[in-house]
Amino acid sequence: MRVAYVCTDPGIPVFGTKGASVHVQAVLRVLVAAGAEVHLLCARTGGEPPPDLTPVRVHRLSRVRGVGAAEREKSAAASDAEVGALLDRLHAEEPLDLVYERYALWGRSATARAAATGVPSVLEVNAPLVEEQARHRDLVDREGAENVACAAISSAQATVCVTEPVASWARERAADATRVHVVANGVDTHRIRPADRPVAGPSGSFTLGFVGTLKPWHGVETLLKATALLVERDAAVQLLLVGAGPRADALADQARRLGISGHVETTGAVHPARIPALLQRMDLAVAPYPAQADFYFSPLKVYEYLAAGLPVVASDIGTLPALLAHGRLGTLVAPGSPQALADAIAALRADQDRRVALRHAARRAAEGHDWRHVVARTLATVGVRLEDGSRAA
Repeated sequence: MRVAYVCTDPGIPVFGTKGASVHVQAVLRVLVAAGAEVHLLCARTGGEPPPDLTPVRVHRLSRVRGVGAAEREKSAAASDAEVGALLDRLHAEEPLDLVYERYALWGRSATARAAATGVPSVLEVNAPLVEEQARHRDLVDREGAENVACAAISSAQATVCVTEPVASWARERAADATRVHVVANGVDTHRIRPADRPVAGPSGSFTLGFVGTLKPWHGVETLLKATALLVERDAAVQLLLVGAGPRADALADQARRLGISGHVETTGAVHPARIPALLQRMDLAVAPYPAQADFYFSPLKVYEYLAAGLPVVASDIGTLPALLAHGRLGTLVAPGSPQALADAIAALRADQDRRVALRHAARRAAEGHDWRHVVARTLATVGVRLEDGSRAA
């Protein structure tokens, strides 16, 4: 099976450390392991591929440049315009069996060329990027971005979204809403496993953990306040923050003001290969999202927590209750409440038996979300079988 994987988003270094980078690598890894010949068309590589992704053939698009937002938007559209000719050349050399595109704000060429040449195409949509760009960054040509989204979604044979709210957004822009599907995110259960040690007891050293970009909508400020409350009761509590981001300095200042700097370790950006070992240092993991009216995420971190067999405390918001089986795989708390978060963590800390049970239940649940299953379900939307690389009858 010959696959063209397209990622024109200049904000995603494909072989980098961001969550989106991990996601792209996971899909590529599954395709390579299935025996596919994979061609990666991308705007930004982010370095050299890890050893198991060296079979991927990389085709670099022009770098997105520009001083202001308007210039960068035009540059991104021009970079995407190169995709069509590249796909035509690849298809002429030997027919492609699949075009798989990660939706980008200015990416419209891949699904259009696939439709024109009769190649099955999947558009993976992880977020309503038009709204994200307008709210959190700068978006000059909003009408143009909306037109791109409508064109990309309508051209794709199937559009696969990570959550129902994202799918609802995509359906509003689709020529045929029946071609929009929901397939949640996944996790590599072979790389991420529970620690080979007993579950921590109700006393002694106890490490809370968070994995993710340090941005306002991840709620780490609330987690620091909860940690301060816990440290008042139990000086053995430590917090391990795995990730980097624009809030890193502000969070370090907050920890100092709370008097817990000695209890907080921040790793900064880490290579994905280091994540499994860092998860194994944790005794409990947290997803402390603040209240949000339009929570549409399918958090990779929570799937990783489950695969590592960690007890999870998460905000009772969006897709998280369903992901945690409405409390059977962890504890749900009111978003934005340091006291509720601290109380839930303390209760799990005191209940070793429940944490042992959660280790096994979480791991079993994660196995159903392995990336192999996720990619197989995604390809099935266009009649492609991952198992043997052939089109389904």
